[in-house]
Amino acid sequence: MLFVFTKTVKTILVNGLLLVALIISIQNSNNKSKVNLYFIETIELPISFIVGVTFISGSFIGSFFPFNLIRKKN
Repeated sequence: MLFVFTKTVKTILVNGLLLVALIISIQNSNNKSKVNLYFIETIELPISFIVGVTFISGSFIGSFFPFNLIRKKN
């Protein structure tokens, strides 16, 4: 149980630091675009922010999948 807690804390910490670094690094970005969701459209956001947030959210969600999906039978 402690392993799951430490893994979760590490995941949140690393991805949170990546998000802060992303926000700091895109301060002067001029290329902006809107994202069309199914029924709504977002405000204009820098393209680097959209790509970065997608990467960070994928990293966060992917960290909760187990690495060994197939168990060896003894």
